[in-house]
Amino acid sequence: MKTIIKSFAGAVTGTILVLVIAFFFIKSQQPNKITPITKNQIQNTPVVQTSYALPQNTDFTRAAAKTVNAVVHIKTIIGIKPRYYDNFFGSLRGYLYGQQQRQALIAFGSGVVISPNGYIVTNNHVVNGADKIFVTFNNKKEVEAKIIGTSPSTDLALIKVDAKDLPYLTYGNSDKLKVGQWVLAVGNPFNLTSTVTAGIISAIARDIHILGGKTAIESFIQTDAAVNPGNSGGALVNTAGQLIGINAAIASQTGAYEGYSFAIPVNLVRKVVNDLMNYGQVQRGYLGVQIRDIDAGFAKEKHLMDLNGVYVADVVEGSGAAKAGVKKGDIITSINSHPVKNISELLGIIGQYSPGNKVLVGINRDDKEKTFTVILKNKNGTTGLVKAEKAFYNNDLGAMLKTASENDLGNLNIDHGLKVVRVKKGILQRGGIAEGFIITEVNDREVNNRKQIEKALSDGNNNTVKVSGIYPNGTRISFEFVP
Repeated sequence: MKTIIKSFAGAVTGTILVLVIAFFFIKSQQPNKITPITKNQIQNTPVVQTSYALPQNTDFTRAAAKTVNAVVHIKTIIGIKPRYYDNFFGSLRGYLYGQQQRQALIAFGSGVVISPNGYIVTNNHVVNGADKIFVTFNNKKEVEAKIIGTSPSTDLALIKVDAKDLPYLTYGNSDKLKVGQWVLAVGNPFNLTSTVTAGIISAIARDIHILGGKTAIESFIQTDAAVNPGNSGGALVNTAGQLIGINAAIASQTGAYEGYSFAIPVNLVRKVVNDLMNYGQVQRGYLGVQIRDIDAGFAKEKHLMDLNGVYVADVVEGSGAAKAGVKKGDIITSINSHPVKNISELLGIIGQYSPGNKVLVGINRDDKEKTFTVILKNKNGTTGLVKAEKAFYNNDLGAMLKTASENDLGNLNIDHGLKVVRVKKGILQRGGIAEGFIITEVNDREVNNRKQIEKALSDGNNNTVKVSGIYPNGTRISFEFVP
């Protein structure tokens, strides 16, 4: 009996052992376990979320150590100008109550040192409107900085401090980034200095419609690295510690990080920074086409078989595209052999080139692939450098004018115009036009420089002068004067 009991116990034990081994063997052969989801969850969840383990051979310590000393903390002071009431009674209030300190707004952000002699790149929105800018390095040393140039259409700014032998970051290549690649975000969230977070690239060439304006370039790198207020202008680097983007925005309902962050690709950053450093403003090249994305409805309407590419809705007369042979109805599929799937990707690539550069434009026309060599032109329709034009006096209008800055254009969501600097006796004064008004058309012709407005006035009707434009508050007006 004892022998039978022992044999039975041994059999049971052996059976249990076999079942346990089989259970773990079967489990080891299964992929990551996915929790069953309900029908409602399927409707609300676009993808199945699974956890991923960090590869054991991935080391972030070298990239972090290389980056933290080249990323700075930026503090901007924006003075609040007193109201007219305060101006009028300011001296009396000071006499009765003592001098009161002028109010000011203080904001914080990040920046990336890109040269040993003190050039720092950051976001335009970090320094826009600042009266004073202070930079604090990782060693806690604080120095004042000055603005070299800004580019609202790309949300980039170049500032400089008087220093030498600074640690700085070298450029990577954002055109070679891949979805799933590990990255680090380095900056100063919530005013906490030298903070490093890790994540992966979750999308590229993302347009999130935050910059506004007809000339804005939005072709962001999307990551899931934690980025919060204060990270703006900080570095996005690869595991080698190379700069691959400038952190600029987050997608959030609360104002804090909720899983998505966006960075400006470094190839675009490099182009903008070089232009600001060498010319004081961005030298931007244009294909000379009006374009639109292709969605399912538009593809059905136009009987298109492929949704990839950018549809050419029109071609600007005299532009590089027109001279090369690009036509309305063409679909742009590549630039310099780089595939183009949407407008965001197209603008991001073209934004890396200057007026006078040649680009190979791949076109699908009537289901046939063609390639055209297009010479990019500037906003004035030439291939020369665009220089900041000095103010000039126009006798017909009785006003000092100058080409509106990129900042003026971006704020008003327009892409051209002449800003009224000073008004004297003449047509504009009689119409009540004040300084700051931007003239966009004269006699129904776009004006952006001295030559264009003089031609528009000379070719117009001698009996009337038609002027169209926009006030700084966004109010548009159009009127006619008798000279």
